[in-house]
Amino acid sequence: MGLVKKMFGAQSQVQEAFTPAEAFAAITLAAIACDGYLSQEETTGITATLSRMKLFRSYPNDVMNRLFDKLLGILQRDGINILFDTAKESLPPDLREAAFAVTADLVLASGMVTEEENSFLNDLYQALGISRDIAIQVVQVMTIKNRG
Repeated sequence: MGLVKKMFGAQSQVQEAFTPAEAFAAITLAAIACDGYLSQEETTGITATLSRMKLFRSYPNDVMNRLFDKLLGILQRDGINILFDTAKESLPPDLREAAFAVTADLVLASGMVTEEENSFLNDLYQALGISRDIAIQVVQVMTIKNRG
């Protein structure tokens, strides 16, 4: 622990890089938490969605729970911007469109999109370097998917 941290109890604003799975999960968590509210139902929905993905298939429940405990700790301690920025920098390019699609699906699943969630999705596709056309197509497909 550095001298300043030790003396003043300052929290570090710098996170180590995430693994690809941590980065992917962090982006979905940030999207759902961007409106300032995160329910147990929403966390369960994220976990259920991610557990069906190839990236998370080998993660038993206890590992998934530890992953979310870590991410929630960062969210609570350092805030959504640090969580998101670390995730964005850690997410491999080949997972960026998938992360946007899963995030859009989770946001649109409730049938109601808050202004914060809308802004987050808009910022997300740009931050991940996804073309506007692809982002629009993803949102259209996820809107259709979530009608039923």
